Amino acid sequence: MRVWACILILAASMASGEPKVLERFDAGAGERWRYIGDNVMGGVSSGQAQIGAEGLNLTGQVSTDNNGGFIQVRREFSGLPEGSEALVLRVRGNGARYTVFLRTRQARLPWHNYKASFVAGAGWSEVRLALSDFERSTGLLAKMVSPEDVKSIGLAAYGADYEADLWVGEVRVE
Repeated sequence: MRVWACILILAASMASGEPKVLERFDAGAGERWRYIGDNVMGGVSSGQAQIGAEGLNLTGQVSTDNNGGFIQVRREFSGLPEGSEALVLRVRGNGARYTVFLRTRQARLPWHNYKASFVAGAGWSEVRLALSDFERSTGLLAKMVSPEDVKSIGLAAYGADYEADLWVGEVRVE
C-alpha cells in the first residue's frame, strides 16, 4: 500500500508542474557542459567557462568584429521533461544581457534555434523564461518549442561588444 501511495504522490507532483532540476553544477558538470566561442566561425571573442562551488562562471570579452559576437556554454539533452513550460535559472552577473539558446531535433543548420534573453544583476536571482516566449530563428522551425524535442541548452553572452561575467547556480524546468 505504501508503494502505491508513493507512486501516486510522485505522479501528482509531476503533473502539478513542480520544478525539476536539470543542473546543479556539481563535480561532474564540467563533463556535461562545453565552452564554444565565435572563433569557430572566424570571430575574435575570447572567454572561458569554469565550474566552482557557486556554479558555472562564463567570462570573457564579446566582440562583434569579424562577424563574431558570442561566447557560450552548451549542454546536450535528450529532451526536456514532458509538460515543461519554462526554464528557471538561478543567476548573478555584471548587469549585462545574456541569452539562452535552445536547439531542437528539427534544427538543420547551426544557427537554427530558439532564443530568450535576460539580465543578470549583481545579486543572485531567479530568472523564469517561459518556453512560449522563446523566439525561433527561422520559419523552418515550429512556432513554439516542444520540450520533448530540445537537444541542447546554450547559455551565452551574445550580440554586442561587452565584457561577460555570468554565474549560473542552477537550471531547472517548471
